[in-house]
Amino acid sequence: MAKQGAASSMLALALLLGTLAAIPTGVQSIGVCYGVNGNGLPSAREVVQLYQSKGLNLMRIYFPDHNALQALSGTGIGLIMDLPTSDLATIASDPNAAATWVRDHVQAFPGVSFRYIAVGNEVAGWDTGNILPAMRNVDTALRNAGRGNIKVSTAVQSGVTQGFPPSQGSFSQGHMGPIAQYLQSTGAPLLANIYPYFSYLYNQAQIHINYALFTSPGTVVQDGGNSYQNLFDALVDTMYSALEKAGGWNVNIVVSESGWPSAGGVGASTRNAQTYNQNLISHVRKGTPKRPRAIETYIFAMFNEDKKPGAETERHFGLFNPDKSPAYNINFWARDARLWYRNKTSTFTYIL
Repeated sequence: MAKQGAASSMLALALLLGTLAAIPTGVQSIGVCYGVNGNGLPSAREVVQLYQSKGLNLMRIYFPDHNALQALSGTGIGLIMDLPTSDLATIASDPNAAATWVRDHVQAFPGVSFRYIAVGNEVAGWDTGNILPAMRNVDTALRNAGRGNIKVSTAVQSGVTQGFPPSQGSFSQGHMGPIAQYLQSTGAPLLANIYPYFSYLYNQAQIHINYALFTSPGTVVQDGGNSYQNLFDALVDTMYSALEKAGGWNVNIVVSESGWPSAGGVGASTRNAQTYNQNLISHVRKGTPKRPRAIETYIFAMFNEDKKPGAETERHFGLFNPDKSPAYNINFWARDARLWYRNKTSTFTYIL
């Protein structure tokens, strides 16, 4: 999960979205990340049924979970599957290891609708040098297996960029330029974990929580002809600017994680999590000022996972509890939940 920065601890004006309920129709650009670091979680088959009941047709998993892959077979749910960072060195140095990985975890599941292989998630330190060689080897293995339609990328956090405003974005880490150029050559997207929450948490003196929650009443940042009313757009467009400067002019961004914790830290509450995620669902269909088209986006995460390491917030990103009851109500179908809500009521709620 990304660790980024944004805003002062002031009251955020937001709409009450608690009455919204999930509608089971296909949600074309919204997926949810499925993690398993929790006690008492449902079986993979039950999880897939829950996705289907909510109209969710995109999923991300963080390792080749054969239980999940078996449950996904034949469902048509599009999948991001991670190649864990712990495997990078082996896959980067040995094409045969890449071929074996593809055989065991992709070819063995012909009924799964693989979209992307994420070669590492937020890789840091010396392992960054293994990302691109591993991507190349996995790409070759997929093509040799007749699965060249599956795109190979890596998942990065906003910390790989620098610069403000968004048009001045560039990569702050040397390994990203060659990755951007490789993605340009293959047509694969960059997978980006975008967390306005962490930007807010670590920069509360600079960024208002409204800007992070999609609830600012007007423009916060003017960048030439582009107006930014929310931090999500600014973070994504900073990444796009960095890609362009590195030679990835036509590389698209898939938001491979985004979410807001419901407990465990400053600004972490059920109401804020509901507000952020509902507004995210509505917003990504419109795109950003720089790229005004739908953004394929994966909410983190499906379940509260009580065994996740790290800060307390890490255990409270779930849309659902382990018993499959909702942590709060979310309408995955809403094209514009805020507009829908304004048409139903004039009541506003202040969120601490």
